[in-house]
This record gives sequence, C-alpha cells and structure tokens, in this order.
Amino acid sequence: MASRDLDPAASPLRVFGGMLRRYRVKAGMSLEQLGARVYLSDDMVGKIENGQRVPTEQFAAACDAVAELNTGGALGELRELLKDYLKQRAYPGWFVRWPDKEADATILRWFELVVVPGLLQTPEYARALLANRIGGPDDTDEIVAARMERQSILAREEPPELWVVIDEAVLHRPVGGAYVMREQINHVMKAARRSNVVVQVIPAAVGVHEGMAGAGFIIADFADAPHVAYQDTSVRGQVIEDSDDIAVLTAIWDRLRAEALPRTASLALMEEVAKTWT
Repeated sequence: MASRDLDPAASPLRVFGGMLRRYRVKAGMSLEQLGARVYLSDDMVGKIENGQRVPTEQFAAACDAVAELNTGGALGELRELLKDYLKQRAYPGWFVRWPDKEADATILRWFELVVVPGLLQTPEYARALLANRIGGPDDTDEIVAARMERQSILAREEPPELWVVIDEAVLHRPVGGAYVMREQINHVMKAARRSNVVVQVIPAAVGVHEGMAGAGFIIADFADAPHVAYQDTSVRGQVIEDSDDIAVLTAIWDRLRAEALPRTASLALMEEVAKTWT
C-alpha cells in the first residue's frame, strides 16, 4: 500500500480507507471476501477504501469483528475520531449550526405537516425520504447515519423534553410502503411513551389549521440562553434567532397544540392508523 493512503494531510475518508486496505491486504483478503463477511458488495467496500463513501459505525464494527483482519478495534476507534467530520460532511452548510443547538436544548417544540420529525424517524423511513431525490443518492448513507446520530440526545442520561405536533396526514402518507410505515408509526408510539417525549396529532377532521400556511419548524428552549428556532423552506433551512420571529412561531405552536388531540388520544389514533398499514 502506498504511504500516501495514510497521509495525515489526506482527507479523513481516505485515511480510514487506507487503513482498511492495509488490514485487508495484510490479511490476504480480496474485496469480495471482505464484503461477504460484512454483508456489503465488493464495490461498496472498494469505494470506502478509496474514500468515496462514508463508513458507518456498523461497518467499522463489522470489520473489527473479522478475526483475520486483526484490527484490535482500530477501525472503530478511528471512525469515532472522525465522527464530527463525518457529521459535518453530511449536513448542508446552512444546517451545520443546528444539531449543536438541538443537543444543548432543554425543551424542543416541533411541528411537522408532511413528514415524521427527524428525531423520531427510523432509518428505513429516512432512507425512503431520500431515495427519490433528483441528483443521485450517493450521500444517502451518510445523511441517514447523521440523522440517526442526532437521535442519541433522546437516550442520554438527561435528555431534552421533546414536544411534537404532527398533522394526521403524516401517518397516512406511504413513505417507503406499508412495512416501513407500520414500523415507523410503531417507533413513534414507542418514543411517545417515554417520560420526556410527547406526540400529539392534529386529526384530519380539523380541516384547515395554522400549520398549513407554512413549513415545519422547531423551537429550542435553553436553560440559560434565548430561544432559537429552525425552519425549512423550499430553498434551504434557516436558523432563526430574532426574538420577534420566534415569538410568532411560538404563537403558531400554541394554536397548533390547541387543535391537536391530547397525548393519550393521539396514541390511540396512531395505533388505529398503524393497523391499516398491512
């Protein structure tokens, strides 16, 4: 292997790929043989070695578990060191500031009109949302991995409170097909039974409501800092720090919650809808 593959000045993905190639070649394994052991195609393993695709945590762990490679856990450790880089790489520039604010918040108030909120999405649902993007799905794996990593804030020792309001249409939109939707709704219900998560549904019978005039949004509350919000647009998302704008979003949030079913009734509605996805 050429020494440039482990050149510290090379991209982090090439450094990871170079180390993986070093272990594979030393073990006398072909791309096909390694791919068969970690349940990936030889083409995908080759792209990871060449720095063209992002290695997931699962991939690094699977390689470390291949005894012949004798990595001693080095690939997982390197993947952990690259975590912040990979996370930033998966986010568009205008979104990079938001995950840190989201992680620091004590309360998150989230409204979505058309999709399940990102912090409650399953990998399959997230992948289905990204699958039909125009321009190619080459970065799908890293975007899904970054989205799943954001969800870890809900499982930490002192998680934020997550208050979610969704339109009932979210539960009926066939993202990824029946199986994906059934698993997704069950996942939301499981999360909604945690003490720090509340999910409320605006039933279809409400008809027109305040949220139909705009896109989804999130308001982040902090213990010792002003509120911050995030809102998607057709062009790009934006982090909102202007107090007047946040006051408007807060008023909209209050009106949306007033239209939504209570927590228990929302769970009952989700259970009924989940049964329809067979």
